[in-house]
Amino acid sequence: MNKPGLILVWLLVNVGAGAQNSFTLEDVIKRAKSQSPAYKAAETEKETRYWQYRFYKSNFNPQLRANGGLPNFSLSYFPVRQPDGTIIFQPINQTNSSLNIGLEQPIPFTNGTISANTSANYFSDLKRNISSWNSTLYNIALSQPLFAFNPLKWQKQIEPLRFEESKREFAEQGEFISQNATSLFFDVMQAQIRLQIASFNLLNNDTIFRIEEGRYNIGKTSRDKLLQVELQLLQSRQDVGNARLAMETASLRLRTYIGLRDDEPFDLKLPEEIPMFDVSVQEALEYAKQNRSAYLQFERRRREADQEVARAKGNRFQTTLTASYGLNNAAALVNELTVNPQSQQQFNLTFNVPILDWGRNKASMRTAYANKKLQDYLIVQDEVAFEQESITQVRQFEMLKLQIQITRKSDEVAQERYLVAQNRYLIGKIDITDLNIALREKDAAKNAYIDALKSYWNAYYNLRRLTLYDFARGQLLYNPE
Repeated sequence: MNKPGLILVWLLVNVGAGAQNSFTLEDVIKRAKSQSPAYKAAETEKETRYWQYRFYKSNFNPQLRANGGLPNFSLSYFPVRQPDGTIIFQPINQTNSSLNIGLEQPIPFTNGTISANTSANYFSDLKRNISSWNSTLYNIALSQPLFAFNPLKWQKQIEPLRFEESKREFAEQGEFISQNATSLFFDVMQAQIRLQIASFNLLNNDTIFRIEEGRYNIGKTSRDKLLQVELQLLQSRQDVGNARLAMETASLRLRTYIGLRDDEPFDLKLPEEIPMFDVSVQEALEYAKQNRSAYLQFERRRREADQEVARAKGNRFQTTLTASYGLNNAAALVNELTVNPQSQQQFNLTFNVPILDWGRNKASMRTAYANKKLQDYLIVQDEVAFEQESITQVRQFEMLKLQIQITRKSDEVAQERYLVAQNRYLIGKIDITDLNIALREKDAAKNAYIDALKSYWNAYYNLRRLTLYDFARGQLLYNPE
């Protein structure tokens, strides 16, 4: 193993001392997608959307209801005016009970309702010992709005889209959580690398200070250079403290996000092996349009705008046709209610037509049309942005693959150059200024490499979120079935 490798191993052992759990990027993402508060919130939202959809579906099913009062008891005095104008307070002691059972079925394509009901009422005057029954044995009724807005028709077009949209949003949220976990993972990774660099630099600067101090004592270097090295040593100690604090802060954020207890020490493994695959702009766009919730959202927004136009049209005239037929009866005993029941029929046509509304309906219609026009314009803009986002991400992803290769090689070259500069400094071929330049370039190259890795993995999971397709494994991240 070369010297940089030995140094890195030493730093990993000492900086990560006491770590028990070693997490890869994939491990962190798995924990985030099972235990993080963000994932639990996404699951709760998914469940809420599911029950909202079930509630919508119930609008088309028959509803069986029972209502009434069992019993309604009254004991009081009521004023009764006599023929001579005086008032006598008569006691009233009565019970009045009722029960109604009804079955109601909406008619989605007409927005009408057909219902079947049966009811019974019982009255008893306890003071006079009088009782009687009244019953509607059955009643079949139809209520049908005419020329009106039909909410069930539009719900049938919009709500399935909304529900499908929510399922895709849940899948996208999973990839968004992966992306956030990746950012937090690399925040810790960057802090860990910077702490390693700062610790390594502290050891080197301490050694260099001792060398310069020895040279100064024998008159081979100036006081100015010795003070420069000492100042550099003090700065290195400060850098280690700052790096340690930054690592603790980043680790706390990662713990909080993935649900890791404070008493669980962990260490992270740098994901240097990246998935290599090619993705075309056209392929990414096809998967994005096929899978993403935003593309469904465009269609839902169009239909919602059409719905508001239909609502404005339907509110101009309000006409309702009501018809019913049934049998009812009244008797002193309950078993006599079915004897010779009487026909109960009703037909009614109600309407509400504005004669003079000072342009109210026209304004409502114009507003609905204007909103639809605005939505159409905004949707076109959003579709362009939708496509541009996917195109930009694909092109950026391809660039990042090349950037990783460059920064990895730059890191290797800078590490080797620093070792050469260090050896030349020790034999007096270069001064401390040239050594510091090599040191800064070494640190900058390492940080640039880690930054490139972070950007790549963020772009990788963002591409998955934008397309709901894993190009590395060649599989969909969402199954619409």
